[in-house]
Amino acid sequence: MIPAFFLHDIHSCTSFAGSLAIVRNRKPFTDGEYAKTFMLDVANELFDDFSDKDKIIKRIKDMPLSARTVHNRTIMMAKQVEDTQVKDINAAPYFSLALDESTDISHLSQFSVIARYAAGDTLREESLAVLPMKGSTRGEDLFKSFIEFAKEKNLPMDKLIAVCTDGAPCMVGKNRGFVALLREHENRPILSFHCILHQEALCAQMCGEQLGEVMSLVIRVVNFIVARALNDRQFKTLLDEVGNNYPGLLLHSNVRWLSRGKVLSRFAACLSEIRTFLEMKNVEHPELTDTEWLLKFYYLVDITEHLNQLNVKMQGIGNTVLSLQQAVFGFENKLELFIMDIETGRLLHFEKLREFKDACTASDPAQHFDLQQLAGFTSDLLQSFKARFGEFREHTRLFKFITHPHECAVDKVDLSYIPGVSIRDFEVEVADLKASDMWVNKFKSLNEDLERLARQQAELASKHKWAEMKKLQPADKLIVKTWNALPVTYHTLQRVSIAVLTMFGSTYACEQSFSHLNNIKTNLRSRLTDESLNACMKLNLTTYQPDYKAISKTMQHQKSH
Repeated sequence: MIPAFFLHDIHSCTSFAGSLAIVRNRKPFTDGEYAKTFMLDVANELFDDFSDKDKIIKRIKDMPLSARTVHNRTIMMAKQVEDTQVKDINAAPYFSLALDESTDISHLSQFSVIARYAAGDTLREESLAVLPMKGSTRGEDLFKSFIEFAKEKNLPMDKLIAVCTDGAPCMVGKNRGFVALLREHENRPILSFHCILHQEALCAQMCGEQLGEVMSLVIRVVNFIVARALNDRQFKTLLDEVGNNYPGLLLHSNVRWLSRGKVLSRFAACLSEIRTFLEMKNVEHPELTDTEWLLKFYYLVDITEHLNQLNVKMQGIGNTVLSLQQAVFGFENKLELFIMDIETGRLLHFEKLREFKDACTASDPAQHFDLQQLAGFTSDLLQSFKARFGEFREHTRLFKFITHPHECAVDKVDLSYIPGVSIRDFEVEVADLKASDMWVNKFKSLNEDLERLARQQAELASKHKWAEMKKLQPADKLIVKTWNALPVTYHTLQRVSIAVLTMFGSTYACEQSFSHLNNIKTNLRSRLTDESLNACMKLNLTTYQPDYKAISKTMQHQKSH
């Protein structure tokens, strides 16, 4: 005979596991009853030849999974995760924040707060909260909401070293922006970064007026075909008849980072069919056969493809500010190469443009192409890049310190942003480190490991083995483990390196949280309470696993619902 308290623990833990599965699959709380019915129907057939089938069926029936139970379990698990987050942040030397604001399906503004901090050999990026903003979203409003949350949860604000935002005026306004108010409140310097992905997207939008006209025509043609149901059906039929592998054109969205490149690439792949379709509809767009327009179009296709590759490279969780900075600086070097490539007429890095030019030359060898104009566009793009990313350029030596401490001369100004760091101790420890072959070799080995990891990532990415890439050890973990291996005599250097590693270079984690928000709070769940939404978001985004048994011990024994 199994004791009643033991059965209670089993039912409670399975109930928590079921509730977590429902929440992480973004299903409504009411699906608990459906899940239970499903399990009973399956178990009735699956265990038909088991002698203890009745006991199995009874266990499932006794498992509490009503809508109220699933909701309560969700709140409890989210509370436990939150307590663990706050505990680890308080134990960490420093933490940084990524902040962004967006509007949900019910027109309520949601303020996403993501923290990055070191816990042992692991750097964690955790969603602390999604704060509902029921009035205006000025810098003062966002700051007030955040400070109230920070006080309520006892966040160690004296350990906050950096904030990353989308660069909106309410965030970075000189006097009443969120960052300005935060610095005033803390009465000390706090680093502020404008999301590197947003800056890259802004650079990508800085096309010349003539290239803007090219994109404008592409959007008009796409909208004419895709936004009208009959046209869309007929165009898809045409693609199918001519054996084109694409299912149709893509609509452009300004808020999606990769949209422009994907729309242009698909348009180029279907250009012949688009001309045929427009001719059938008696719609005239002579630009689609004009050599000068097509030259700019194919240039735009290729350059946006390069920009998209850069954007994808910088996406993801766990990227250090150093890796993001190096990706941008590397692309600036590529732009200089692209300018030379166009000026010499080789077009080795502009595949679509080269194919179009070769086709035109084959039909008319005397035809002239104004490639200098395209080189000018690329030069303008390069200048746009060099005019941005100021905060990343300013702290280059500080960022590089995490992998090359024996080579970098960190500026005293950089250290002023890191609380509790003595410049005197820092300088002495750097001098000792540089003189120690053992620890210098330790960082040389680290860089060899990072090189090996980069090669593995590049190889897997070229083969589109994304699942295998996720199994690789993160670069930031390799760096943290190396620093944690140093003796206590390098305590100040460790604190500086951990501070840099916790800095956000982008608000990608916030954008990811908004994607989850849109999948959780849908038209069918638009009345989800703030508490329930926050709990669902936290359990979907956290890397912590709730401890069912620990929560069960705090609960009173109760019968199944």
